[in-house]
Amino acid sequence: MSFSSTVKKELSRISVAEQCCAKAEFAAAIMYGSEIYKRTVKGIKKEDITGNFDKIISKTCCQKAFLRGAFLAAGSISDPEKTYHLEICAKNQMLAEKVMDVLKRFGLNAKFIKRKNDYVVYLKEGENIVDFLNIVGAHSALLQLENIRILKEMRNNINRIVNCETANLEKTVNASMRQLENIEYLKNTVGLENLPSNLEEIARVRLENPDANLKELGEMLNPPLGKSGVNHRLRKLDEIAENERILRNANFVNKKS
Repeated sequence: MSFSSTVKKELSRISVAEQCCAKAEFAAAIMYGSEIYKRTVKGIKKEDITGNFDKIISKTCCQKAFLRGAFLAAGSISDPEKTYHLEICAKNQMLAEKVMDVLKRFGLNAKFIKRKNDYVVYLKEGENIVDFLNIVGAHSALLQLENIRILKEMRNNINRIVNCETANLEKTVNASMRQLENIEYLKNTVGLENLPSNLEEIARVRLENPDANLKELGEMLNPPLGKSGVNHRLRKLDEIAENERILRNANFVNKKS
């Protein structure tokens, strides 16, 4: 059974005690054109609701009943596992505006679009749909939707954390590879022994521990050094290697010319 059918099944089981609410729900069923979900309401005829809309929905309880009837008659909700979308189809713009007006009384900012010959009033965002289900009394479906929302949010958070950690790991690996390449270059050109002692020390520690992070590298130094200090020394090595490349390329060009 679809989520939309689950909601309608729950709503159809609601016992409407007040005559005014029964009238409001019946009015919505007639206005939005469903024969399937029209309830048999004793003492209420179709002509009783004609031209009397404002009076029918004057009470808050009747407004809720009206929305329930409209949804039973012409509403649907998409599978919340995929997306959050609720809609009620109206035969004309006037009927669309009526249901939108009632939704706005509960703080739900609905919109409508024209789809073929119908005017479709719709709500998006899980929070709006949760509020709608609460208003019309579909509390079991509301809990089901909230559970789905929580699980989706957890999955999204986990994905964000994994993506962030993956990006950080990739960044760390790339930095380590760059550092090793530059240190090897300096070793084969100027010689590590010709570097300042603090830079020679970090260069040799990095070569011996290619997989270590900044904190681990700092703990291997004598005296130990913090992450920022280690990072500063490694960046200095990068600068020296880059300057050495530029200088050697310039000398090579001058010799050729």
